[in-house]
Amino acid sequence: MAKGVNSTLVYILGVMFMLSSLFVFEAMLTVFSRFYSDAIAKKLVHIERNNTTRIIVSKQEQANVVRSNCNLFEGSWVIDDDVIEPLYNTTTCPFIRSTFNCTKRPDRQYLKYKWQPSGCDLPRFDGSAFLRKYKGKQIMFIGDSLSLNNYDSFLCLLYVSVPGVNHHTKSTNQSVTVIFEDYRVSVTLFNSLFLVDVEVEPNIGRVLKLNSIKNGEIWKQADILIVNTWLWWTRGGPKQPWDYIEDTDGKLVKEMNRVIAFRRGLNTWTKWVEREVDLTKTKVFYQGQAGSHHHGEDWGEPGVKGCSNQTAPVVGSIYPSGLPLPAQIMKQVLKNMTNSIFLLDITILSHLRKDGHPANHNGYSGFDCTHFCLPGVPDTWNQLFYASLLKLTS
Repeated sequence: MAKGVNSTLVYILGVMFMLSSLFVFEAMLTVFSRFYSDAIAKKLVHIERNNTTRIIVSKQEQANVVRSNCNLFEGSWVIDDDVIEPLYNTTTCPFIRSTFNCTKRPDRQYLKYKWQPSGCDLPRFDGSAFLRKYKGKQIMFIGDSLSLNNYDSFLCLLYVSVPGVNHHTKSTNQSVTVIFEDYRVSVTLFNSLFLVDVEVEPNIGRVLKLNSIKNGEIWKQADILIVNTWLWWTRGGPKQPWDYIEDTDGKLVKEMNRVIAFRRGLNTWTKWVEREVDLTKTKVFYQGQAGSHHHGEDWGEPGVKGCSNQTAPVVGSIYPSGLPLPAQIMKQVLKNMTNSIFLLDITILSHLRKDGHPANHNGYSGFDCTHFCLPGVPDTWNQLFYASLLKLTS
């Protein structure tokens, strides 16, 4: 009998212990639930406050740059202590080509520099505001692979500003266009190595025509043009994409001074702009020559070959070898225009970034000291484009 009572007592005590444990667990769960809810709520409030702060700061920066007479393109590269992570990466942006993808680079310091104009602060690129303002518009980049470098950066800056935005891509044999459907904004890259035409002539071959721009009928339909050329003008051998040059007087030649050819081709383009483009409708930007880094003596390091192992920009605002000849010619030609267009004068600031190239850390077989990593220097080009656009449209 006693044994039965003891068994019953043990059973009752066991049940009571399980019930008390359950109550304690539920109480703890309630406390933790409230704690984490509060933590999440606080985090959300913190994020919202940061977003609000960024919006306020962005608007202040924009207002300041619009009011100032600051030259955005004179300055130096400085460490940005606020940078923790880059604006985007290959996970958050689907537009980065392997050529510009530098995730294999062992160093990350090159991502921490920002361009600091001498007389003002550069406003942040506000992709969301850009898409809203230019709803239904077409933006077109025209040029070579450096335009592609710039184009991919621009797409990424827009894409990450509106997470989940609907978009689709369409291509032709000369262009690729990404359409941000929610805003009906289309961003096009039109491949044109020289701006002037290269045509195949029967019994002659490929002819670079310094006085012909047939693609202009397509270009002038855009609302914003960002134009660039130079990289291919000096190419020779198997990489030369033409067999003859047709000079501006119609004469066909096998070869001519490439710098002279560049000047004449650029003159043809500026005359086309003045004759064919309605500058009250279409805003035209010329993107200056970007910087290649193959010879260390150019930046004050004689004996250094290529951009490999470069981890920091040239200090200061002066590039030791000065302004390259193509950039000088470009400025002279643009200065002679009757109706001025806007020069995105990125030449010196890009030359200062000897550390900004993929080198051998991308999907390219060989050393690339011409294009720039993404994210990286081209994001600053687009920041400058955005700031310049703000000044033009204020």
